Amino acid sequence: MRKLINYQPQRLSRSLLGVLPLLLLLLVYLIASDARLTANAADKLLPGFNSMGDAIYRMALQPDPRTGLYLLWADTLASLTRLLSAMAISALAGLLFGLFCGALPLVRAALSPLVMLAALIPPLAILPILFICFGLGELSKVMLIVIGVTPFIARDLQQRVESIPPEQLIKAQTLSAHSAQILWRVILPQILPRLLEAVRLSLGSAWLFLIAAEAIASTEGVGYRIFLMRRYLAMDVILPYVAWITLLAFALDAVLRGASRRCWPWYHVK
Repeated sequence: MRKLINYQPQRLSRSLLGVLPLLLLLLVYLIASDARLTANAADKLLPGFNSMGDAIYRMALQPDPRTGLYLLWADTLASLTRLLSAMAISALAGLLFGLFCGALPLVRAALSPLVMLAALIPPLAILPILFICFGLGELSKVMLIVIGVTPFIARDLQQRVESIPPEQLIKAQTLSAHSAQILWRVILPQILPRLLEAVRLSLGSAWLFLIAAEAIASTEGVGYRIFLMRRYLAMDVILPYVAWITLLAFALDAVLRGASRRCWPWYHVK
């Protein structure tokens, strides 16, 4: 058992081990789908790949007869615009709160309880309030993501600031650095890579809030389309949309991870 604990798979083995569970899930789906379609060719619960391929072609490559839009791309653009706008605001707000609350005890005493309280409030519980205050347009959807994600980023960065060795701050002060210089030149460079890590970790929650908001009040977006197709039991559309969301989330995570490694390689050295 000690050898198993110490065993580190090679790069190729690690890739194969990562793909294996996905292949097993795909095999289980194919077997279950074939069994249901054999028993009932009109079954909608587990559609075959042919019907899902037809649905993808219809949604992505054929204009909608009513609107003239390519629905998959229109939905993707609408959802990504909301998500990226909200994440940019959340990252900036979380950085400011985390930096000042972590570095300045006076600010920490005033704002930390507020950030902690905001983190404890379930964001979906205040969605009706957001709709009342900001209407059913884009602002309410963006604000839901911002309110749901910013406290997590802020608390994570605050902990990172508080974990910086105090010797660094003392040395900077002995070199006549004032508070603004310490914040800008000592603390900020050390928490920027952690900011990208916090954004990466919060993307899952951000997608959840986005889809919930789109499902309730929207006329376009991946969440809106999934819940619209639910009325017709159109699993041949729902399943590809879920796979597409997963692919988008994976791509965003990869972009952020690559940017972090490129900008701050020292942070990833083990």
